[in-house]
Amino acid sequence: MGLSAVAYAMGLALSSGGLIPPDSWLTLAVNRWLGLLTVWAPAAVCWLAVARVGHRRREVPLAAAALTSFAAGNTYYVLATSATGAIPFPSPGDVGYLMFYPLMLTALAVTVRQHVRGLASSVWLDCAVGSIGAAALLAVLLSPVLSSALAGSPSLAMVVSTAYPMSDLLLVAAVAGIAALGGRFLGGRWGLLMLGPLVFAATDVVYALQVSADSYQVGTPLDAGWAIGLALVAFWVDDTSQHESSTSQQTRPATGASALAVSTAATVAGLGVLIFGTRTHVSSLAVALAGLTLFAAAARAQLSYRQLTWMADLRRVAASTDDLTGLPNRRSLYAEGHARLAEPPSPLQALLMLDLDKFKEVNDSLGHHVGDLLLVQVGNRLLAQLRERDVLARLGGDEFAVLLEDAGHDEAVDVAEKLRATLAEPFTLEGITLYSGASIGIALFPDDGTDLSSLLRKADIAMYKAKTTGHGHHIYSGADDTNQATRLQTVEELRTALTADQLVVHYQPKIDLDTGEVNSVEALVRWDHPKRGLLYPDAFLNLVEDSGLMPTLTRVVLAQALDQVATWHAQGQQLTVSVNLSASSLSDTDLPKQVASMLAARGVSPAALQLEITEEFLMADRARARAILTRLRRSGVQISVDDFGTGYSSLSYLRDLPIDELKLDHSFIIPMADDERTATLVASTIALAHSLGLRMVAEGVETDVTYTHLARLGCDQAQGYLMSRPLPAAELDEWLRNRRPVLQGTGLPLARPTAALG
Repeated sequence: MGLSAVAYAMGLALSSGGLIPPDSWLTLAVNRWLGLLTVWAPAAVCWLAVARVGHRRREVPLAAAALTSFAAGNTYYVLATSATGAIPFPSPGDVGYLMFYPLMLTALAVTVRQHVRGLASSVWLDCAVGSIGAAALLAVLLSPVLSSALAGSPSLAMVVSTAYPMSDLLLVAAVAGIAALGGRFLGGRWGLLMLGPLVFAATDVVYALQVSADSYQVGTPLDAGWAIGLALVAFWVDDTSQHESSTSQQTRPATGASALAVSTAATVAGLGVLIFGTRTHVSSLAVALAGLTLFAAAARAQLSYRQLTWMADLRRVAASTDDLTGLPNRRSLYAEGHARLAEPPSPLQALLMLDLDKFKEVNDSLGHHVGDLLLVQVGNRLLAQLRERDVLARLGGDEFAVLLEDAGHDEAVDVAEKLRATLAEPFTLEGITLYSGASIGIALFPDDGTDLSSLLRKADIAMYKAKTTGHGHHIYSGADDTNQATRLQTVEELRTALTADQLVVHYQPKIDLDTGEVNSVEALVRWDHPKRGLLYPDAFLNLVEDSGLMPTLTRVVLAQALDQVATWHAQGQQLTVSVNLSASSLSDTDLPKQVASMLAARGVSPAALQLEITEEFLMADRARARAILTRLRRSGVQISVDDFGTGYSSLSYLRDLPIDELKLDHSFIIPMADDERTATLVASTIALAHSLGLRMVAEGVETDVTYTHLARLGCDQAQGYLMSRPLPAAELDEWLRNRRPVLQGTGLPLARPTAALG
């Protein structure tokens, strides 16, 4: 098809240039037979495409019918002129020619319609401006043709003569509309769909103008224009049928630069037509189309103005609204707070700063999506507890602020307690029940500050005080500034401690209640502070977690514990070490790989390491826990559940998750000697663990009575101050060397070294 169109154009050029004699057989072959081939070949290509896609793509058979109609009309014209030399006008050939236009326009409409459903009204206005503007410009060019066609008395010939230029007007308008829509949604070769009809229409216009001026000659390169236009359409149809899946991978139409360029050019064209009409005569149709173009452009400008106004309003709202919760954001709080505090005379007001407890663990364990859902529900609950004039804002993360109007000390405390109570109710998120809490700091106006910035700073200090003390809420006082400065300084000292070997590990032995042997120890971190001496975990672990240093601390403790295990194994002491992991540390999916690498680097068997986790992590994200723990367990590392029995959890995880050991919390162990119900509960828990093939360890054993009772109940191991406090590795070695033979039947040593009580 492509070669025939090129050959036809070259033959016409050679013939019109005099290089081929006009009466030679070659000229006849070019004008007749090659010309017929160039119009039937595109039709054949289109019908082959119809055979591929059937009626699934309705534009394909429509385009095929359009090209076939034109080819049939052209065949009649060529054969009739060859036989008689001249044919009447209009003739049956004109039917074929004219039917090309409605069929092709319908194909264009179907193609566009199935891709652009739901487009904005502004896009359709751009399309209308482009279409009408192009038609107005073309109407000026066709004015001589239209005038000539309408000059005679009304007849069929006049109707047919007028139909050609009007059809060209519609075809060019349709192409301009597609260009305004942005044709990228029509597939990779969408330009062919616009270029083909445009070339065809341009050839038609030039032909009409030449006929009107009585200058048209058969056999010039102009005749190739129709063949090229039809070939371009056929190329597009063929591409569409071969890439039918492109309809499911369409890109969005360009409604920006391309639409603006086309509509702007069309508006300028319409204005130019009207100006040109004041200096010379143009057809009434051209003037009417130009006026309609400017009307559509004005409507588009009005719509654009409304859209810009709406977008500006939306931007202002967005700038002062939290995207997630829909609450006012920090900027809105500042604006409202400054306005209220500046009102003369300003009533008493209170600012509450609220921070969710353990929100980071929710994000780490369940993912940010669940964390976002929690924040939305928190915002709704808080808002329901406040008065209409109170302002609730989300400052970012899990921090909220409440500005209470006409509220003093007592009112602020009442609101704080009410907010904490509503957040204490369980949340259900993604089928998971969560319990949350909040720490609230309170600053009062004007006592604690006369501007919002001061109140926010002091409420923030008070909030951290509430969080560290665990009291739930705290009202700012002057002494809190010193505490806040101390806290910040401690965080910086912690960062130094993590890199300066100030963190040390002590080890507490676990006694086998059946044999009295020590086969494992628990690693417990201490901070050897250069000024404050040895600090226990409760003095710094909360700060470690709040400042995001827990993963680093975990790596430090793991490294020291594994180094010590390697040393013990080299000395012939086959001890297992257990290390506590927080939920934030376990949120790292690379943890199993990191642990395996640390074990391999020291040549320590994975079975020599136990990782202690809490029920809270297990219940927070069962799927995540299963994935991480399964990888650790497959590598040979043992898994222990610490503080067992203290969580609000289902026991189903004992069935589903790879666990080796349960550590019964000391809150059950300490009172069991004097509380029969507690003792029964402990006995049942030990039996449950054994029935599941799990090892049971009792924490917090401090008396001989408790030790003996646990041994009789069949508890596997005991850990507590009765046997030994956590000791540095060197002191633990000394303790192990000085241990006496065990008392048969109880596992108790006959005498305990004094170091055990230290």
